[in-house]
Amino acid sequence: MIREESVYRIGVIGKPHGVKGEVSMSFTDDAFDRVDADYLVLKIEGIFVPFFMEEYRFKSNETALIKFENIDSQERAKELTGCEVFFPRELVQELTDELSWAQIIGFQLVDAQSCDVIGTIVDVDETTINTLFVVEDHQNNELLIPASEEFIKEVDADKKTIKVTLPQGILDLE
Repeated sequence: MIREESVYRIGVIGKPHGVKGEVSMSFTDDAFDRVDADYLVLKIEGIFVPFFMEEYRFKSNETALIKFENIDSQERAKELTGCEVFFPRELVQELTDELSWAQIIGFQLVDAQSCDVIGTIVDVDETTINTLFVVEDHQNNELLIPASEEFIKEVDADKKTIKVTLPQGILDLE
């Protein structure tokens, strides 16, 4: 059984492409191209299911066309539309020391001085000039915290924590 903590979200399945079972996938992380993997994990009705890839090709910088094994018709491909796509964390961690933004979703953001947990990273916003961590604190409040290298003191992929030293008062901003 695939557990949520063993994968991270890299995209979503779009509409079928053609009539032979190929699907489009919008992705936020191209780990499936950087790391040798035979399969991707789709979340279907809350269950993580591996789907083995026959082939894939990039349509753009954010879209790939994928042909999964045993998905041989437009009707079968249509059943996958809207499914979230995940990638196994262990495959990426074995081959690279760098984490992508998508991989850190779910990490705890921790104050480096007090060791207090600030919250959980639920998203990374790259739409602004400065990349921001979208963090949910213990009261389910959303905090926007700059993802600046000068603030990040330590990243521990095994413990899924990022220790930061933030400017005074930044957590009080609304």
